[in-house]
Amino acid sequence: MLVLPAELTHAQATACCRMLAQALRSEPGTQAVADASALREFDSSALAVLLECRREALAVGKTFAVSGLQPRLRALATLYGVGELLPATD
Repeated sequence: MLVLPAELTHAQATACCRMLAQALRSEPGTQAVADASALREFDSSALAVLLECRREALAVGKTFAVSGLQPRLRALATLYGVGELLPATD
């Protein structure tokens, strides 16, 4: 499982993307799940990170889903029109 940090803003986005991409490539199985339950402080960069994880997962032949997505971030994804790209597991 790919675990997002408690804080994910523009300042952390690049490093977080690299860390998650590396974890995604080394994780066995055909499904990649990003655990966003710890996420408390975020901006739209969190969506960019999740979308990049989705792209990486699809590139290596895995499906992608998000667990524990905060309601505020789900609302932001819907507002930006990308909510359907981040399916929930819970």
